[in-house]
Amino acid sequence: MALIAESKKRSEIIGSLSNESFDEFLDSLKRAGIAISNELELRERLAEAQRWRYAFSTLASNGRPLGIRFKDESAGADQNSIHGAFARFQFPESMETAFAASLQTEH
Repeated sequence: MALIAESKKRSEIIGSLSNESFDEFLDSLKRAGIAISNELELRERLAEAQRWRYAFSTLASNGRPLGIRFKDESAGADQNSIHGAFARFQFPESMETAFAASLQTEH
């Protein structure tokens, strides 16, 4: 019985750490000057995903129908901070490049 309770406790901790990771990542992007449209929807979907990095990549590329968009808030986002966030959270360079290109195509 104690083993089951310990296992459940561990999975809850791991789940919360996973959630904190995507929260920290999104907060890093926002601090760098990125505005997120429909942020609540994005956060809910990432919380539900087993692999939040993959889900983020998909939603960053295809989230427009859901109102999920990323925009350079001040036309002067801190590119070094954006790069640091993608590196710290172990995204592939190709995802960072695609994300940067999508920011440039926003009007």
